[in-house]
Amino acid sequence: MHIIRGEDDIREGLAALVELDPRLRQIVSEAGPVPLRLREPGFEGLAHIIVSQVVSRASADAIWGKIIAGMGQVTAEAYAGLEPDAWRGFGLSRIKADTLQRVADAVVSGRLELQSLSAESPEKALSELTAIKGIGPWTAEVYLMFCGGHADVFPVGDVALQAAVGMAFGHEVRPLPKALAREAAAWMPWRSVAARLFWAYYAVKTRREALPID
Repeated sequence: MHIIRGEDDIREGLAALVELDPRLRQIVSEAGPVPLRLREPGFEGLAHIIVSQVVSRASADAIWGKIIAGMGQVTAEAYAGLEPDAWRGFGLSRIKADTLQRVADAVVSGRLELQSLSAESPEKALSELTAIKGIGPWTAEVYLMFCGGHADVFPVGDVALQAAVGMAFGHEVRPLPKALAREAAAWMPWRSVAARLFWAYYAVKTRREALPID
C-alpha cells in the first residue's frame, strides 16, 4: 500500500497515472502544480475537516480561528473538557459540535486511534471513521488522503471533482458518484493523486479553489 509523504510521491503518482490512463497527460499539462497539502494525523486535522464541511472557506477560517483562540492547542482531551456550551462561542452548528464531541470522546477513550489509520487498508480505515455518527464518507476520505497519506482514495461525492472530471472528458453533465467511481477505478492505486490533479484542474478552469484542505 502506497503512503504519500511528500512531493516525490505526488510526482511518482502522476507518472504512473499517465501510463494507466493516457487521457490524463493533457490534464496534467493544463492543471499546473498538483498540491500536496498534508496535515499531521490526529484530532486537529479531522476537526478542521469537520469544521470546513458545507461552509465557505471564509466561514470555516473564521470558526477555526475562534476555536484556536479559545482552546490554544486543539486536542481531543481539550475539546472533551470544554464547557457544554463552548461551541456556541466558536460559531459551530450544533450538529458539528456534537460530531466533534463524539470524535473527541472516541479518541480519549481509545476507541479511535487516528494516527494508526495510515497503516490500515482504506476500507478498514473508512469503516472505523464512518462508524462515528456525523462522519460521512467525504469527511473520512478527505482525512485519509490529507492526514493519513493514503494514496488510493477518491471522494466521489465531492462536487468539484465531479465537475472537473466532467469538464476534462467532455461530459454534458457532471458524473454522479457511481459513474465517477467507475471512472476512477482506472486510476488505482493512485486515486488520491488523481483527485489532487482534478482539484488543481478545476481551480485552473473555474478560477475557484476547491481543495478541501488549505
